[in-house]
Amino acid sequence: MIAAFIGAIGVGHILRTRMRDWMRNLSGRPKWQLRYLLAVEKRLTLIVWAVALWAIFFVMQEITWPSRSYLIEVCARIVTAWILVEFLAQLIKNRPLRRLIRWGMWIYVTLYLIGGLEHTTAFLDGLAVEFGDFRLSMLAVLKALIVTALLFTVARVVSMQTSSQVRKNEDISPSMRVLIVKVAQVSLYGAAFFIGLKAVGFDLTGLAVLSGAIGVGLGFGLQKVVSNLVSGIIILLDKSIKPGDVISLGDTFGWINTLGARYASVVTRDGKEYLIPNEDLITNQVVNWSHTNDFVRLDIFFGTAYGDDPHKVRKIAVEAAKTVDRVLVTRPAVCHIVGFGDSSVDYILRFWITDPTGGLTNVRGAVYLALWDAFKENGISIPFPQREVTVLNEYDTPTDVID
Repeated sequence: MIAAFIGAIGVGHILRTRMRDWMRNLSGRPKWQLRYLLAVEKRLTLIVWAVALWAIFFVMQEITWPSRSYLIEVCARIVTAWILVEFLAQLIKNRPLRRLIRWGMWIYVTLYLIGGLEHTTAFLDGLAVEFGDFRLSMLAVLKALIVTALLFTVARVVSMQTSSQVRKNEDISPSMRVLIVKVAQVSLYGAAFFIGLKAVGFDLTGLAVLSGAIGVGLGFGLQKVVSNLVSGIIILLDKSIKPGDVISLGDTFGWINTLGARYASVVTRDGKEYLIPNEDLITNQVVNWSHTNDFVRLDIFFGTAYGDDPHKVRKIAVEAAKTVDRVLVTRPAVCHIVGFGDSSVDYILRFWITDPTGGLTNVRGAVYLALWDAFKENGISIPFPQREVTVLNEYDTPTDVID
């Protein structure tokens, strides 16, 4: 066995070098394939050692001394089990958790194959703390951790699959999708925790009393957190705000990126991401530009000279607005006189768009530019304030002012 291990080190080093050079030329492969190839590359010494041990074992069984191959068979089984554990551990994406499970399974399969599992179990069960009728042993703690970890893994896989299926269902509104995913996650992880404790014999009655007392204390200290949590559930239920909606809250204008348990993520046009507490979305006035539909009316103001025909100006302004790509032609644009200013006749131009997520300032700018081109083409001027300044000398000063 020692000779086979020394030979496996040399052969494994050569194979690892060649495999590493081959892997550097790979491109476009899925991450899971690369992760398994990397695991094979790291464990090539163990793989070569296992192959050598099984080869020696079968040779001794057929040719030489079958009765003296027992230790070689046990060692070959252990090394093979280590390799299988390594590949199964690659299913866990979290690196610290993967490392912990790998070492735990290595110890377990080694003890099982050498027949020391019962003695180890009895030893861990003897390491216990007793309080009256309550007894907590190291074995119970390990069982609770293992069972709970397995249940959490199953809950995570089921939660991911449920989330994927719910998000693909177009018949469910975006807000209800988020709510269903959150409820499924909380239910699955909560069930995994309590089932894991119950499976190893923990009495949950005392835990329920303790959790109730802790809940009362936390209720006073975490009022804002609970308020945001409840507000988030209300938002998801009444569908007033959902992912993808364009909202305005104070000076913040953007679209809802995600709805969390405590806050909503709002992304603005300049790339800033605001984390707005759910309570603010319930208690404050929120403008939802796409609540019932995506139609949004925009207003812009301008003025023309008094010498220009207002009937012609209104017609040209409406036609100019319709030339902008994002302005709807199915909904009428209108232009009205709103006042007679000091230097101009003031107008308001109203038009509709259906994609507020594309921004509002840019479409207003495009309409202003279309107005500029149309007015220039039709000889309509846009006036600006002008002032006449008269300079008086001392001989032009009125006599009544001097007196």
